[in-house]
Amino acid sequence: MKGSVEVYSLFTDFDVSLFQAGRHFKLYEKFGSHTFLRNGNGGTYFAVWAPNAESVSVVGNFNGWNPYSHTLYVRWDGSGIWEGYIPGVGVGELYKYHIRSYQGEVLEKGDPFALQWERAPRTASIVSTTWYEWADDEWMRARHEYNALNKPLSVYEMHVGSWIRDPDNPQQLLTYRDIAGRLVEYIKETGFTHVELLPIMEHPYYPSWGYQITGYFAASSRYGSPQDLMYLIEQLHLNGIGVLLDWVPSHFPGDAHGLFRFDGTHLYEHADPRQGYHPDWSSYIFNYGRNEVRSFLISNALFWLERYHADGLRVDAVASMLYLDYSRNEGEWVPNEYGGRENLQAIGFLKELNEAVYSHFPDVQTIAEESTSWPGVSRPTFSGGLGFGMKWMMGWMHDTLQYFSRDPLYRQHHHGQLTFSMLYAFHENFMLPLSHDEVVHGKGSMVHKMPGDEWQRFANLRSLYLYMYTHPGTKLLFMGCEFGQTAEWDYNKSLDWHLMQYAPHHGMFTFIKALNHLYRNEPALYEHSFSPEGFEWIEEGDASNSVVAYARKGIDAGNDLLIILNLTPIVRYFYRCGVPSPGEWEVLLNSDDGDYFGSGVEQQTVQAEPVRWMNKDWSAQFTLPPLAGLVLKKRKRNAE
Repeated sequence: MKGSVEVYSLFTDFDVSLFQAGRHFKLYEKFGSHTFLRNGNGGTYFAVWAPNAESVSVVGNFNGWNPYSHTLYVRWDGSGIWEGYIPGVGVGELYKYHIRSYQGEVLEKGDPFALQWERAPRTASIVSTTWYEWADDEWMRARHEYNALNKPLSVYEMHVGSWIRDPDNPQQLLTYRDIAGRLVEYIKETGFTHVELLPIMEHPYYPSWGYQITGYFAASSRYGSPQDLMYLIEQLHLNGIGVLLDWVPSHFPGDAHGLFRFDGTHLYEHADPRQGYHPDWSSYIFNYGRNEVRSFLISNALFWLERYHADGLRVDAVASMLYLDYSRNEGEWVPNEYGGRENLQAIGFLKELNEAVYSHFPDVQTIAEESTSWPGVSRPTFSGGLGFGMKWMMGWMHDTLQYFSRDPLYRQHHHGQLTFSMLYAFHENFMLPLSHDEVVHGKGSMVHKMPGDEWQRFANLRSLYLYMYTHPGTKLLFMGCEFGQTAEWDYNKSLDWHLMQYAPHHGMFTFIKALNHLYRNEPALYEHSFSPEGFEWIEEGDASNSVVAYARKGIDAGNDLLIILNLTPIVRYFYRCGVPSPGEWEVLLNSDDGDYFGSGVEQQTVQAEPVRWMNKDWSAQFTLPPLAGLVLKKRKRNAE
């Protein structure tokens, strides 16, 4: 039996006042379990918020899970914080909070601030530490250059548990440390600038992919220790690769050991199910109007940025937070104080979140997964925006996938789906996603969304990717899409890496490498990603031929690019197209190249002619390969 609970506190009066005001953004330094020496002896300080509890005790292996031996002390200030120091309890101890409510209900809860949990299905918290001797100082000092909005951002979205597994033991999950070396080499080879991890916070239900979190401050024990995750992130940083984390402040599950009814009352969630229950995911919605809950969530965001050196957060399900009637019928939601459907408390929270993140970490990015036309998502809060750095361009994804899934014979009647995005492309700082949501739940793989035989499917998909990489905005591609995975994503098994031995898949992989190289090395593709200065239509109206042509522009006009897409399986010879300026234009990338499993129709360097065409003073005749795109750049003169 360990020593009895000693009176002790890490909280100052100022800490408590900030917490109650919703302005304490480093609660992880106070709440949870913290080991240190006191009076020459080792032990652990525990602190938990349970304002409606009659008593709170710490139970674990150290006391035989006895709820009466180690009762915490409630603070005298009405904050609802229970705390105390237990000598002899150290790193590695299992524990929970035994909570008795004023109504006599008895609950056993995991620690909301636990740094580590038992591996599911076990549910105890573990006394742990986030101490780590980081070696990525060089990256951290320079990452503002890699994360800037005028730099290339090509994101590889991945699920740790199903990226790769040991073929000899496919049911066994590999750890963060196991995959580190292979992931680093793979990302370096493919040329992505960043990795985005689907939620790696502790979650009890593996099929939720991490989106139903109970342990907000813990790296999932399925894949190893906190230090194992830090090692993975460090190795990526040491090789010049950024790390984004998927983060879920929109809802949480109702598991008995989690946040739901934490002290016998609706502490973290709204009590009214019209506000506090999420019908889509059978989960519970945070009460953004409660100051302490806002402190909890913003502290969590800063925690991952500070302790784990994350380079940004992709914030999930923002649309569900913004609208009170999201996925609800008439009478199933409560209007705001002005009678509207906008969730004013959530809006205030998101603005405060982004202000806190960028004030503490100005060199990171927050990215909103927001599917509506809400204005100003990626605009500063001082101008009325929500303050995110970027927003997923969900409309582009929807329209583009619909267009490319059509038989080329009918594309001429849906030409606007390809060009419509440019009407609003600069309303936000958009990231173009082809994400995990598009390759699950019966939607099919990316390559199987494409029409035609095998050759046509892969040709269509290469054209789509070329369009994506040359369209204004940053890029995100889900794992497996880069080599044309044919099966839907299955969270419970590895990607089908064996496909890489076959020509169509190896060609796709080679093409993605070429696209990433092009994107990272051509300033016209990223210097004006979010400004109309960086884009000009050359031909947007040739629906009958399903051809589009446009220019991408950088700061230096000598870096301008010409992109031409022929989205039918017909080779178009002698196709005259306007060019941005006189001179020789050479092909940098042809998605029909034989190395990519294309048909090998070539377009040589062309000389611009003084023939006015498509409102351009100069033009040239091109051979447009079938179901393919060309990227051309003006050849520099030797004198230049």
